[in-house]
Amino acid sequence: MLWTRWLVLLLCWGATSGEPQAHERDAAPSEVQSDSRRQPSLPRAEPLDFGFVPAAVYDTHAYYEPGAISILFHMVHAFLYVVQPNTFPEDLIVKVIQQNMGGIKLEEWRKPENVVLLLQWIYYEAGFLICATIGILFVVLTPIIGMCFCVCRCCENCGGEMHQRQRKNADCQRGFYTASLIVTTVFITVGVLIAYAANHNMSNQIKSTRRFINTNIRDLKTFANNTPAQIEYLTTQYTSAKNKVLSDLDNIGPLLGGRIHSQLEKEVVPSLDTALRMAGAMRETKEALENISSSLEVLQEGTGKLQASLSTERASLSNTLSDPACTNGAVSHTCNTIRSTLSKLGISADFSRLPDVSHALANVNTVLRTDLSNIVQKGYSSFNDTPKLVKEQTRNIVSVKGILDKIGTEIISFSKMIPVESSLANFTVFINTGQKKIESYYPQIDQMDFYRWIGCVAMLCMVVLVLAFNILGLLCGTCGYDKQATPTTRGCLSNTGGNLLMAGVGFSFIFVWVLMGVVSTLFVVGGNVEKLMCEPLANRQLFKIIDTPFLVHPAKKNFLPALLFQNSNIDLTLGSMYRECHDNNGLYHALQLETMFNINSFLNRTVYNKDLAKLFESVQVDLQGITLLEPAGRDNLINFANSGIGQIDYDAYLDEVNKGVTLVDLLSFSADLEVQADQLPRGALENALKGHASSIRQIHRELVVAMEQTMKYVRARSTLSQSIKLLQRMSSDLPVKVTNILSAIDAAEYLIIHNASHVVKQETKGYSQALVGYFKQYTKWVKNSLSEEVAQCKPISNIVDSMEIVACSFIIDSVNTFWFGLGGCCILLIPSIIFSVKLAKYYRRMDTEDVFEDMGNTGYHGEQVCNGNLTVDRYEPCSLYLHAAVFIDGGMLLSTHRTKCAT
Repeated sequence: MLWTRWLVLLLCWGATSGEPQAHERDAAPSEVQSDSRRQPSLPRAEPLDFGFVPAAVYDTHAYYEPGAISILFHMVHAFLYVVQPNTFPEDLIVKVIQQNMGGIKLEEWRKPENVVLLLQWIYYEAGFLICATIGILFVVLTPIIGMCFCVCRCCENCGGEMHQRQRKNADCQRGFYTASLIVTTVFITVGVLIAYAANHNMSNQIKSTRRFINTNIRDLKTFANNTPAQIEYLTTQYTSAKNKVLSDLDNIGPLLGGRIHSQLEKEVVPSLDTALRMAGAMRETKEALENISSSLEVLQEGTGKLQASLSTERASLSNTLSDPACTNGAVSHTCNTIRSTLSKLGISADFSRLPDVSHALANVNTVLRTDLSNIVQKGYSSFNDTPKLVKEQTRNIVSVKGILDKIGTEIISFSKMIPVESSLANFTVFINTGQKKIESYYPQIDQMDFYRWIGCVAMLCMVVLVLAFNILGLLCGTCGYDKQATPTTRGCLSNTGGNLLMAGVGFSFIFVWVLMGVVSTLFVVGGNVEKLMCEPLANRQLFKIIDTPFLVHPAKKNFLPALLFQNSNIDLTLGSMYRECHDNNGLYHALQLETMFNINSFLNRTVYNKDLAKLFESVQVDLQGITLLEPAGRDNLINFANSGIGQIDYDAYLDEVNKGVTLVDLLSFSADLEVQADQLPRGALENALKGHASSIRQIHRELVVAMEQTMKYVRARSTLSQSIKLLQRMSSDLPVKVTNILSAIDAAEYLIIHNASHVVKQETKGYSQALVGYFKQYTKWVKNSLSEEVAQCKPISNIVDSMEIVACSFIIDSVNTFWFGLGGCCILLIPSIIFSVKLAKYYRRMDTEDVFEDMGNTGYHGEQVCNGNLTVDRYEPCSLYLHAAVFIDGGMLLSTHRTKCAT
């Protein structure tokens, strides 16, 4: 069937390992490996969404729940386990098959190894053999015993004598036999019901088998109809990978250029940041110098005025203290104290001695004429234009679109080479033909099942006939039994009951050996099928036997690949195929078709072709056009380093700034002066000193307080201190800082111009791998889809499961339950025969009986018996004939009569 091979090939076309080529796996130079430890991981391809393969919905649910009858099935299984508790003889079966592969020959069984196998098999089948032997003995002995029993009764033995002796426990015995027969009859009835239920269940389940057949065939059609659409979906999804590659190629600037930019910015951006911070420091330096210059001018002017005022006031106060009034002994001490504090009435900080910063400020202004920030921003802009530069230099990469279109065309052409539709059409025709053939057997199957049902019912009717005689006999005998009646005078209803019981005994002997023969045959066949076929099939041990290497043929390791692909070395087993199909995986994975059809070579020639690899390797990016810092910016930094801010004596500034404005607080000094003036006698000297205190307050108010109110002095002092410290920090090693900035920029530019090729190569490789990664995702998705979603072979496992359900659950379980119920009936017919024979004696009308009469005081005891040699001319209820002797019992004469009732 050529079309089946085309179908298998079609399922294999998308097979791929999803791995890179061998030379790509092996190409791992030590330089790249060592560099990979330093470089970050290469970018991965963005995950693609290929959607979902159109799924096939199968209708078959290979599951069977027998319902209430499952109780009977479990009982039968338990009975079979008691008969055969041994485990499944897997090794024994394999050895038997291997040693008799050429056919079973009688002389071969004489070999020791075959004798051992035979003994092992007998040991395994011991339970069945014992039960079968018992069944055969039952079949053989039952008719012989029945015949002997009939002959014996005809000779008035074995209970055939129509005489019943009177016993004191007769009622107890009759009750026991009645109850025993009722119980036996009930159990036989249960057995009949069990067998009938199994028989009826088999007929119903055989009818429902058509549902399994129809759903399985419908699933096969669904499998055949959905597979082309699934394969076409796999083919069309190549467009998703191709479009993603083209999209990334169109965005090669942001992607590749951005990656290169992100790698280089670790060295470039920090150097530009330091240059930009230095540009900001220049402006801060100018502001600090301007603040120092203006603050110094204000402070020098204010200090001059304050010093002149304090000098004048100090001289005036000194003249006042020179007044003759101060020579007075009581006043001189106070004047001397005031005179000793005159030296404190002066300025503390002298800003006039501080050096001028105008020269450095002029140099900084000259430096700031060149906008370093703008120059650095140009460097940023030039470096940030890397993606644009990459895009301009890789315009030739767009030619890859033609290669990708060619790959898609080759894939589509490859799929079109296989006649999918015609192959599947033939497969569908094959399914439809098979379905019609199967349906043509439905009438014959129904007819055969009807005959089977009739035969089983006929066998059950044999037992039911015996049950009918037993039940009717019990009813008639029980209802017609009269305790007052003697055995010879029992009524017709009671006598009929006894006769019916005996009729049941006769039919039991007639039918029971036939039924037991059927039961034994069904037991041996059905029991062994259950233990050797159904149970191993349920736990999948049967697959292990079938999959045993070299079991089917000594030259073929695995029979399934040898049958399908003519290659027995493929590690494909029936068990593995069933498991994969039971999990609803793809037929490609279940049959391991990758070992037969190497699609990797086709994909390597298409998706991973050399033209595409060369095109990706030809990507070259030149970054020499990037300029981080123009020469004007370099000169600007050098001029700033040589602006002279480093030669300013910042310590002198800080020393003067940290001093107080005056040597003493003027308000405190004026207050002390007034206090001391109050200690003097009232007069001109006191008034003069108070006038000086007022003048000192005036100076404080006009100069110091005014400066504080306008915040010129305090603010200048604060700003001056901060500005001085800022300039001190800035000027500290300023040439070294500028040199480091220029060195960092030079190193970054050297990296871009000379060493960027390695970075570009690394990022280009990562970019190319990301592009190839989209195709790897596609091929990996194709492989996973073929393994799990395309051509899901659940219908194959459903067929196996359906066959197991039909053969084992529908047929074998019903057959085993049938013989289990019928066999129980056959066994119980033996005690039924015994109890019926015993009980019939109490219901049937006897020919003779034991009679006791009271003869008064005559003392005569006579036994009357009907002599067989006499001829009775007329029928009387009882004919009495004197025969026997006399005995005395307690002074009373009794007469015993044996009567024979005329019939």
